[in-house]
Amino acid sequence: MTPWPFPGRPPRHNLSTWTVTDDWPDPVPVTEAEVDVFEQWFGNLFDELFSPDARTSLVVF
Repeated sequence: MTPWPFPGRPPRHNLSTWTVTDDWPDPVPVTEAEVDVFEQWFGNLFDELFSPDARTSLVVF
């Protein structure tokens, strides 16, 4: 059985030849359900990061 598509490491890609296209609308539409999911999963983190005293409580390296 031969590994797909070839044995060994994959070839290196020349990133200078890549083209990045941003075709998302500005602003990106977000539904209430999506906001609710982020608030449910990351609410405590957002509260910590964006609270008025967050600037004094963050550790800077």
